[in-house]
Amino acid sequence: MTSPDKPDSVEHAENDFPMTELLPNFLAGRWQNGSGAGTELVDPVLGTPLVRVDASGMDLAEAFTFARKQGGSALRQLSYRQRAVLLVDVGKVLQANREAYYEIATANSGTVKNDTAVDIDGGFFTLGSYAKMGDSLGDRHHLLDGDSARLGKDPLFQSQHVMTPTRGVALFINAFNFPAWGLWEKAAPALLSGVPVIIKPATATAWLTQRMVQDVVNAGVLPVGALSVICGSSAGLLDQLQAFDVVSFTGSAETAAVIRSHPAVTQRSVRVNIEADSLNSALLLPDAGAEALELLAKEVAREMTVKSGQKCTAIRRVLVPQALYQEAAAAIGARLAKTTVGNPRNETVRMGALVNRAQFNTVLEGLALLKAEAEVLHDGAAHALIDADPTIACCVGPTLLGLRTADASDASQHVHDTEVFGPVATLVPYRDIAHALALIRRGQGSLVTSLYGSDSAALASAALELADSHGRVHIISPDVAALHTGHGNVMPQSLHGGPGRAGGGEELGGLRALNFYHRRSAVQASTAVLAHLKPVSE
Repeated sequence: MTSPDKPDSVEHAENDFPMTELLPNFLAGRWQNGSGAGTELVDPVLGTPLVRVDASGMDLAEAFTFARKQGGSALRQLSYRQRAVLLVDVGKVLQANREAYYEIATANSGTVKNDTAVDIDGGFFTLGSYAKMGDSLGDRHHLLDGDSARLGKDPLFQSQHVMTPTRGVALFINAFNFPAWGLWEKAAPALLSGVPVIIKPATATAWLTQRMVQDVVNAGVLPVGALSVICGSSAGLLDQLQAFDVVSFTGSAETAAVIRSHPAVTQRSVRVNIEADSLNSALLLPDAGAEALELLAKEVAREMTVKSGQKCTAIRRVLVPQALYQEAAAAIGARLAKTTVGNPRNETVRMGALVNRAQFNTVLEGLALLKAEAEVLHDGAAHALIDADPTIACCVGPTLLGLRTADASDASQHVHDTEVFGPVATLVPYRDIAHALALIRRGQGSLVTSLYGSDSAALASAALELADSHGRVHIISPDVAALHTGHGNVMPQSLHGGPGRAGGGEELGGLRALNFYHRRSAVQASTAVLAHLKPVSE
């Protein structure tokens, strides 16, 4: 592929803030800076300035047009197998720069190495998975949807549904918690489908996303215009969307509502995918046994502390039989007590910081709201910070709350409708399985729920009862204790998304992810014509 201009030829704008680097945007096939001073990104542990981002003054109309005409046209000329090769090449570029990405994540996100791996290596794995899936699609340029169907008594005239790539651009507006994985879990199926990508990362952690795009663009492995990045304000982005564009958003329900009400969606029918708030739950079934209880405690503690609880799939409500409330509290608390909190550069630290001071304050406010209803079972304030100044570092210790009685579980409001996006979870006792399922449903739709028990029939029954209100049901029984992929880990083979307050969206799920970037159409013709739509191998 032809390599575009390198950052050393950036179109510079005058500014009076030379103390930190201003990260360039890549739009319309060239690197360019915004016209403003920009927003400074800060190390959430040390409080030191890192880099600045700015998107003011960008010619967005030019950027979207260039991506559609240049990037989209070049991608659609390739087969699925050829686009899969592009994903492989992208993966090689990223792997070569892995060490630099880890350094950026430590500084910008405040994550320990294991948490950084969830984001960065998780992104690599997803990218590689879609490369393999794309190779399996062969050298075709469209997909068939189902078998052909006769339209009358004579089988000569039939209907065949086909899927072709949409001739627009995919706009991704992402959240701060996964600047690497959040990019590639969306971009991999989009690029494989033949649709160019414009990524707008969350400002707070935009550095890692920008650097990854910069490395891929400068390596010249993708057609120019296939991948663009804009860092800073998202103002004006939705105004550029046209009928065949798509937009995928991960973030708050409030912002999701703004997107859904935009004229691009209401008037131009732009396709939208939303992932929003989610009060995910973990359920210990009645008579589950001691081994299942220990598996629950292990998973809850892990989900509370990985990325400091800043995961859209993290466990927020832990449902246990009333009789096991104290035992569950002790088991989870014992694991949380071993969690060291502080500077991720210290090898003894197991949990780093929240992403910034604003998020730190939001978590404390949410925690205070939940404490009005629940008792403190494990106090995060008891964790002394390691190599970090508590007046500067955005660190919050893991905090387990509890409702004590099943009646309190019914009476509680905030626990069932407030997501504290940090290392916080609430233990919720229940009377019987029907009560437990009803309490879980008070979350109004979630990304994932996990079930713990030993009775396979009871686990399967509960899974089907909860499936309609969850994007994913993760079942952990003793026989898969060493095999399961984790409550909060989003695997590319499984669907990611959820109904109701979770946004109603769907991502990943294997090749199902390609549906969002394709248009379905029915071709009605003679069997001779339809035969030409089928791949030669079929």
